Amino acid sequence: MAKTKVAIIGSGNIGTDLMIKIMRLSDILEMGAFVGIDPESDGLKRAERLGVPITADGLDGLIALPGFADIAIVFDATSAGAHKHHSDVLIAHGKRVVDLTPAAIGPYTIPPVNGDANLDAANVNMVTCGGQATIPIVAAVNRVSKVHYGEIVASIASKSAGPGTRANIDEFTETTSRAIAEVGGATRGKAIIVLNPAEPPLIMRDTVYCLCDDADRDAIAQSVEDMVAEVQAYVPGYRLKQAVQFESIGSNAPLRIPEMDGSFTGLKVSVFLEVEGAAHYLPAYAGNLDIMTSAALKTAEKIALRMNEGVAA
Repeated sequence: MAKTKVAIIGSGNIGTDLMIKIMRLSDILEMGAFVGIDPESDGLKRAERLGVPITADGLDGLIALPGFADIAIVFDATSAGAHKHHSDVLIAHGKRVVDLTPAAIGPYTIPPVNGDANLDAANVNMVTCGGQATIPIVAAVNRVSKVHYGEIVASIASKSAGPGTRANIDEFTETTSRAIAEVGGATRGKAIIVLNPAEPPLIMRDTVYCLCDDADRDAIAQSVEDMVAEVQAYVPGYRLKQAVQFESIGSNAPLRIPEMDGSFTGLKVSVFLEVEGAAHYLPAYAGNLDIMTSAALKTAEKIALRMNEGVAA
């Protein structure tokens, strides 16, 4: 079966890492174009050295490339602000769009949670790096005991956060918070991101807090461990830092959650994660890139297989 041609818009850290993953790891996808706006960017220069068709003229340049008609799927790794225009134009040209920005135009997609649900959508949104790391855990707890409130803290090395990430901090927190509820199953979600300037840079760390109904703790721990194994299938550096932690919140000392306008009693579940990158482009500390691009790659491969099934039928 011929590989499905794809393009990437955005020649920064995320776009470049994704390009390298596609070229090294995928038996389904093939790079058809790599797009940026800075002809001096390292990503465009690297793509050119690898023999990938490039343009520094953005979306207009992509459309003008001779091979544009053969491209079936386009990844957008630019910014939330630019994505709506990109998506509208690409869909009008019959392309499928995988959105790596927090724009959230298409349905949220987390591979081990709802990875097969949106394969026919014109645009799918990969939420955020923090969302990809933590929402599977919220979903794992929720499938055992109803999660009333899910809070995540994503800590990433400052060096792994490019200008696109820094410009989208508000969108990161808003999109991740909504996806904790819509995909993870929590009644209410909250997300916090920390850009850690430590030297040497620290590996991505994620903390997940779930307030849920009291339930079988062994069953919750097993559900979390099973979910971690599912994520590890496409992000090998994803792992628990310690055993799942539990705390009973009794009526004698209930928790007050301002966002929920009420007091909570029940079970607090705390999960501590580490995400080590595969170092395809940036060093291993950049697990935030690795989990985002790995999730996008897995999703696009499934979309390509679905598209090929439709052609075969």
